[in-house]
Amino acid sequence: MKYSLIFSLVMTISSPVFTQSTQITGHDYVELSQEFLNRMRAGEDASEIVDKYAKIDFNALVEAVDERTEKLAFWINTYNGFVQYLLVNDPSLFEDRRSFYFDKRVNIAGIKMSFDDIEHGIIRDSRVKLGLGFLKKWFVPKYERMLRVDDRDGRVHFALNCGAKSCPPVAIYDDQFIYAQLDEITESYLKKETVVEKNKVTTSILFSWFRGDFGGKKGIKQFLKKYGIIESTKGVEVHFGNYDWTLSTGNYTDFQKASPTVK
Repeated sequence: MKYSLIFSLVMTISSPVFTQSTQITGHDYVELSQEFLNRMRAGEDASEIVDKYAKIDFNALVEAVDERTEKLAFWINTYNGFVQYLLVNDPSLFEDRRSFYFDKRVNIAGIKMSFDDIEHGIIRDSRVKLGLGFLKKWFVPKYERMLRVDDRDGRVHFALNCGAKSCPPVAIYDDQFIYAQLDEITESYLKKETVVEKNKVTTSILFSWFRGDFGGKKGIKQFLKKYGIIESTKGVEVHFGNYDWTLSTGNYTDFQKASPTVK
């Protein structure tokens, strides 16, 4: 990460006017989110990055981060970064998990958001949290409509780290490689979390909680087949394992194939 680029980005996002002379790209915002996670992973103070998030110009963010790939990379990194930042600095916040995800703790572009707002509103295209992925919100804040990712992608559930032991590991996503990276992290997580015994498959309960994002029971089987977990969907019984909510921070991983550093 080049700090000169980050400095330039900060000067732009804190400006109240988004003009051609100060315009930055969606990838620049993604790099800010990457720097957030890089600092957290290195055990460095990331409070400066948190302040920069709050000073982002909202209209500039909407205009720049307009590609689906940019939105996915930026918001996944941002969600994971703030979860790590808050829980590393105050682990007691996880004692009341409902409050941790529901309360508006994150300031982005001057808007106070909760982790639920980011995950279920922006990343999951305005879905009802407890609707199993089948229900879309009726009333959506204007900022959410302007920022959200169009259409759902079930793979995000294997990329978002909520701070618990059973959560997928934290990787640093790049908009130019995001789809391949989501494939890699999904395959890796499912192979780790799934046990196949003849026709009985026990896999992550994330599938059950968000089954609508995968197309229901039939879609879950097809998803497992796509990532090589099962060879065929015929006669397969899918069961869901338990979720370990023990607090766990610092669980980072690197991409082995889908990465700018891997040739």
